[in-house]
Amino acid sequence: MSTEAPRGAPVPGQKRPSYRPALLLHRPILRHWLAVALLAVFFGACGYSVLKIVRAQSGVTATVLGIMLSLVVLGIIVPVLLWLDRFEREPPQLLVMVFAWGACVATLGALTLNQFGGTLVGVRPGDSLLDVTVAPVVEESLKGLAPLLILLLWRREIDGVVDGMVYAGMTAAGFAAVEDVFYLAQGYSTAGRHGLFATFLVRVVMSPFAHPLFSLCVGIGIGLSATSGRWLVRIAAPIIGWCCAVLLHAGWNAGAVLAIHGSVWTYLLLQLPLFAAFVAIVVTARRREAALIDRHLRHYVETGDLTLPEVAMLASIPERRYARAWAGAHYGRLGENQMRQLQDAGSELALLQARIAHGQRGARLWADERDLLNVIAGCREPYLDTALYRRG
Repeated sequence: MSTEAPRGAPVPGQKRPSYRPALLLHRPILRHWLAVALLAVFFGACGYSVLKIVRAQSGVTATVLGIMLSLVVLGIIVPVLLWLDRFEREPPQLLVMVFAWGACVATLGALTLNQFGGTLVGVRPGDSLLDVTVAPVVEESLKGLAPLLILLLWRREIDGVVDGMVYAGMTAAGFAAVEDVFYLAQGYSTAGRHGLFATFLVRVVMSPFAHPLFSLCVGIGIGLSATSGRWLVRIAAPIIGWCCAVLLHAGWNAGAVLAIHGSVWTYLLLQLPLFAAFVAIVVTARRREAALIDRHLRHYVETGDLTLPEVAMLASIPERRYARAWAGAHYGRLGENQMRQLQDAGSELALLQARIAHGQRGARLWADERDLLNVIAGCREPYLDTALYRRG
């Protein structure tokens, strides 16, 4: 088979039409860099304030150890969320932004508002009742603001429930990592290596998915709000998701309080099932998205815009991987990038068709559909006469 560049493949120096512009790049370059600088300063100031508080409470050595061990949490949670995001990848800029929100803004806000809320309800700092009543409301509200801002400011970036889960989960990952720094540093400063190990075992090894699990409820509500055509669902879904997150968080903290007082079975019977629920939700969401892509792209088989083998490829991660490898082996990096763009556009087209099926209407949807079909047509044309989508 020829290894020349396929007909219609991108060539160096030539831009291929893209459906989704990179974050802020459609604005004048000065405004773009100004916005980036302001966000960097804002997040940096919040992060510095958080670390300063930790250092003042536990010391430099404890803070450094806490930061190093909390990275384990990120090594567990972030890959899971990126795995969930494989079909329709979110812009890295937005993922970094919501992560920074959780790590810097939400944690700093929680430090202040938890104490303030405790004062309002008459709960003293350090009282376990604060962890069960005030902290869930404050922390889930602060974490939930990040995916809510994405919904309000970059609505087109949330194409389904999985997108909402990814944004909410990344926010929670940042929050969980920094919160663990607090507890790990405190454990070392109060009980040395034994305290550090015990805290690491409980917070990092046994419950790394706690905060992401709570926030997934908000993410599901945000995703339903973004894709529903009914105004009642758009308003109620995020609120219900937030309520579920708060209740789960409160139940989790209550179980942790009982476990501290000797009821280890409470920890095993409450928190481990919640961890299993997290895994089940993530796996189910990924399978559901694959089925959704397959179902809604079949509409375009009838219109002649896609073929059944193409739909089968777009609805399967292994087949997508094979298609990119095939294109890269025969047509180089440009061919692989073109195949990746075809797959991204195919995912977005399926999710857009799902929104239409759920009752959303409007000129923008039709314009987006036309743009996506144009991108797909340009990307698939070089391979129409090949066996790219069928192994062997």
